[in-house]
Amino acid sequence: MSGRRHDLVVAGGGPAGLATALHAARAGLDVVVAEPRPAPIDKACGEGLMPGAVRALGRLGLHVPGQPLTGIRYVQGEHRSHAGFRDGGGLGVRRTELHEALHRAVLDAGVPVLPVRVSDVHQDATGVTLPDTGLRARWLAAADGLHSPLRRSLGLDVSTGAPPRYGLRRHYAVAPWTSAVEVHWGPHAEAYVTPLGRRLVGLSLLTGRRAPFDAQMAGFPHLLDLLPPRAAVTAVRGAGPLRRRSRTRRHGRVLLVGDAAGYIDALTGEGVFLALAGAEALVRNLCRGTPERYEADWKRATRRHRYLTELLTAARRRPVLGSLIVPAAQRLPRLFAAAVNALAHDTGPDPAHHGGEAAAPR
Repeated sequence: MSGRRHDLVVAGGGPAGLATALHAARAGLDVVVAEPRPAPIDKACGEGLMPGAVRALGRLGLHVPGQPLTGIRYVQGEHRSHAGFRDGGGLGVRRTELHEALHRAVLDAGVPVLPVRVSDVHQDATGVTLPDTGLRARWLAAADGLHSPLRRSLGLDVSTGAPPRYGLRRHYAVAPWTSAVEVHWGPHAEAYVTPLGRRLVGLSLLTGRRAPFDAQMAGFPHLLDLLPPRAAVTAVRGAGPLRRRSRTRRHGRVLLVGDAAGYIDALTGEGVFLALAGAEALVRNLCRGTPERYEADWKRATRRHRYLTELLTAARRRPVLGSLIVPAAQRLPRLFAAAVNALAHDTGPDPAHHGGEAAAPR
């Protein structure tokens, strides 16, 4: 490994880490990514990008091919509620294709992606040393995922106390029957149906039950008719427990981004957008020389998502309230549309950030 000190090392080569590296490179920083797994990296994911995520990718100069999404539809028995996106469309994109596009853009920007794992960090007043890799940098971005070993090693993990929830995902060679992401509410789980291609649909389950995929699907007999097991073209992939909390997003010269910074639930489908927004805020503050502002900027960028997700998951834990979510959305369509579009809205970069020359990271 080179003995030179970089401006930034990004630990983790998923979407959050790659977006952080790409923003840093475009701002003129000397950045390197540490990721031991070969690209593309797959994981259980709803694979539906909200309009804010599509615009955030556009600010990176990326236009990922996918299936256009026009809104969100809630379904529970005979109850239906649809909210169309008002400000641009969403996109259904395979996780692997999104990752491949980001990975290729990072390499094209001249950023090295090293096949090493960051498991320990030593820091002082001027920088960080990663003893397992031989890398040194002024700053470290911890983008090492939901179960972040770096977050845990820094003592930032916080017990949530909430019942655990899990995600399961599978793909089916079926033509989409809608241009919206459908959220089907069952007695113990939610099923997300995302159009991904002319003859490809993704199905993701969010549940608090530890049971096999087929057993979970028994709670959605109407979906079994539309997505029969014989049409499945991928194996079931799982993730969880989903909820993770961090005491802070910054610890000295380590800044947490993406799922490593904290995660509530996939219920509102905003994980990719939050990763991209966090990456943008992290690099913006390093370039300004204001890393102490990253925590406040992260909270501002994620506030709507956190509040609405907490509200929905709290209601979901109470069977009586959970059964009223879709009927309430049907009776109050304007309120439902306002909530969906509040999440879909993207305020863009901080107006105080002019996106020009980078200040030397201190």
